[in-house]
Amino acid sequence: MPADSRPPAGPRGAIGAAAEDAAAAYLEGIGWTLLARNIRLGADEIDIVARDAGDPPTLVVVEVRSRSGRGFGSALESMDARKVARLYRAAMALRRGGHAELPTGLRLTAWRVDLLALRRVGPEWVLESHLRGLAPP
Repeated sequence: MPADSRPPAGPRGAIGAAAEDAAAAYLEGIGWTLLARNIRLGADEIDIVARDAGDPPTLVVVEVRSRSGRGFGSALESMDARKVARLYRAAMALRRGGHAELPTGLRLTAWRVDLLALRRVGPEWVLESHLRGLAPP
């Protein structure tokens, strides 16, 4: 699974990339298949696209939110209605047009949008929450 080749932009980008790596490891640990990371769809981006092997198998668009300190609130608090709308816009664009890194036939697949919230504790990332089926705006 190729990751985006763009280098992270500065310290915040490196922190975000580390959080996404931790999120990807968590998803693989619960048996999901990672299909793509950091997909750009116009002005929008999807952090992770994965397949949940449950019944039925489901294509999942995953947004990763992270915080490395408590100074700016929790990772969950950083997700507002505007960001949810952008995420759903990207998910719908992906379903309509696909992407070179993904298999064809996405329109026929069950799908949902999930949110992973992580917090850095020392050098480690801790999963605070995995919200499955984030409601559209």
